[in-house]
Amino acid sequence: MFKPRPKQAEVLAYRRGYMGVAAAPGSGKTATLSYLAAQLLAETELQDGQEILIVTLVNSAVTNFTRQVNEYIKSDGLLPGYGYRVRTLHGLANDIVRGRPTAAGLDDQFIIVDERESNGILADAVEAWVRRDAESPDEYLAPDYARKGYYRTQKWTEALTETARNFIKQAKDDLLTPADLRDLLAGCQGELPLAEICAEIYADYDRALAYRGAVDFQDLIRLALKALREEPDYLASLQRKWVFILEDEAQDSSRLQEEILRALAGEGGNWARVGDPNQAIFETFTTADPKYLRAFIASDGVDGRELPNSGRSTRSIQTLANHLIDWSLAHPQRAIRERAPLSRPYIQPTPPGDPQPNPPDNPEAVVLVAEAYSATKEAMMVVESCKRWLAENPGGTAAILVARNTRGSEIVKFLRQAGLPYVENLNSSSSTRAVVGALARLLAYLADPKSAAKLAEVYRVWRRDERDDPAAVAEIKSMAEALKRVRQVEDLVAPRFSDWLDDAITQAEGDERYDGLRHFRGRVGAWLRAAEMPIDQLILTIAGDIFRDVGDIATAHIVALYLARLADTHPLTRLPEFAAELFDIADNRRRFVGLGDDEGQFDPDAHKGMVTVTTLHKAKGLEWDRVYLISINNYDFPSADANDSFIGEKWFIRDELNLSAEALAQLAALGSGRPYQEGAASLDARIDYAAERLRLLYVGITRARKALTITWNTGRGASTEATPLVALRTFWEEERRKEAVNEPQR
Repeated sequence: MFKPRPKQAEVLAYRRGYMGVAAAPGSGKTATLSYLAAQLLAETELQDGQEILIVTLVNSAVTNFTRQVNEYIKSDGLLPGYGYRVRTLHGLANDIVRGRPTAAGLDDQFIIVDERESNGILADAVEAWVRRDAESPDEYLAPDYARKGYYRTQKWTEALTETARNFIKQAKDDLLTPADLRDLLAGCQGELPLAEICAEIYADYDRALAYRGAVDFQDLIRLALKALREEPDYLASLQRKWVFILEDEAQDSSRLQEEILRALAGEGGNWARVGDPNQAIFETFTTADPKYLRAFIASDGVDGRELPNSGRSTRSIQTLANHLIDWSLAHPQRAIRERAPLSRPYIQPTPPGDPQPNPPDNPEAVVLVAEAYSATKEAMMVVESCKRWLAENPGGTAAILVARNTRGSEIVKFLRQAGLPYVENLNSSSSTRAVVGALARLLAYLADPKSAAKLAEVYRVWRRDERDDPAAVAEIKSMAEALKRVRQVEDLVAPRFSDWLDDAITQAEGDERYDGLRHFRGRVGAWLRAAEMPIDQLILTIAGDIFRDVGDIATAHIVALYLARLADTHPLTRLPEFAAELFDIADNRRRFVGLGDDEGQFDPDAHKGMVTVTTLHKAKGLEWDRVYLISINNYDFPSADANDSFIGEKWFIRDELNLSAEALAQLAALGSGRPYQEGAASLDARIDYAAERLRLLYVGITRARKALTITWNTGRGASTEATPLVALRTFWEEERRKEAVNEPQR
């Protein structure tokens, strides 16, 4: 049975009205909200059709809430699953729109496109724009890149796609249709070139959705609010239906999402919101913002409460996290200080007698390394430390937290070399990436069959099962280098007048290299002949030749289905595009849940004795005994200082402009009538990004139960230690000196 702490009991005393709760990491907010739902179910006489509505952020949380509420209500003799509904915000919006599709301006049979399909439709719209206006890059490419074809086509297209995606999200959150934007642009006095480009792409994207009878996830939110506003009777029926609304992870709600829940609660309704504004880490160029929850808690008529007690971490780790809050409130950059990226309450230990007490404190287990490592040396040091710790704590849990998936992939290689057991919680697992990468290399060659370099890569894939044999590895390397030097690939693959194989390799009886290459040539020829098959059949044909492991074959089947769906959605997609899609997945640049990487269901305690490698974003809500935060430098965690680099500022764009920020500033100028000043939004975006990174660092620190190590490196555009890390290390060294002085007196 749930035994509440005093502060949790204050939240559980809620029975009606509006309540806002600021919760610290590890304070049990989900458990508290689940128990509150169970209490309300037990005490409320629900009429037929009435429910308690629980709203959360991601699908995995829906499962978790349902399980916890069911456990709590069983003891009260209530039926599991009855009298309440758990939905994500998008799932709720879908329910609302399905209930009144005509009010939302939709057909009864409308469909919802997923993220992948939405991205594909947008990519088509951007490419169409680029073809129509070949001069569009001229205004924004830096002089060194303006006349280089690679940057005028591929890199400009990539940058414009990202910019248009963010523009469309914001336009939809502002309830602006393409027609609205056309009218605003027609009446605009100044020049807003990015807004004009993005508005046209938005119109093409919107037409493509309409042609399919489809909406995207952002549309669901907008159209749900439209249905509620245009059908007062429908809104009233939903208000009667959902007598209580309990919202978790409220720090990640957008303005429109908040308006939907406010409308459903109604004047004098019952709406409880729980969240931690300090853990809002998804809002850069999204429409979410923790300011909405902060403002709600501070509003008149809202019962503001706190859940500050956490039994997750030692006192030392909590002290470090609390100092980061203090430092952010006095940040040396005034603009960041005014954003209030982190705010109180402080994390407090659990009270005496708590069933989940804090781990015994050990200040020595908090290590903030001052030394500047190279990226390789940092990885080697951290892996060696993990090795020692796992040997000393065989049943413990450990994690290496990274800011980027690509850095996580690099760390995995070092763990594998060290022979350490590990588990990945990245965009995809290393085994998945290996299979996808092998298939990508084969498709890349089939798209360009005269390339000797690509044929050499296919040869490496062909012999992938021999990677653990040192003698074979040396031979594979030697043969691949020889294949790269083949002048006429057809002399090897389909010889007519000259056979490279006869010229290069002896035909002595029993020569395994000769026989092996003849077999390889036969398979390449079969793949080339199969290249005209539908993409899924081609993938399955290739997979049958190169994979032996059952798991690899299963992954290849899922890849085949994935590419078949892509081909159905985009009939003009050809082998180069299919290969590029797989390379993105193999390089960890794209999340691909279709390959069994079940986001949100990860349980660290199911991997004791292993090292978890995960991004800081995916670590949210999780905890480990020992945590390593790496690459805490001025590239991954900038503070808008003069020497900082910013991911949003592409090197090939002139004047360090952040195109997404500038496009959104032009959109804001359209709606407000205020003048647009180029460059100001890019500087402002640096402040927003730095604020988000502070919250991300806070999230990383608060994942650790007993031990925490923080390091930094000088790789990938970084030159210095992140400013907040300098502040934390200075503070922690002073705390340790104080303890050393006081120790003899104890």
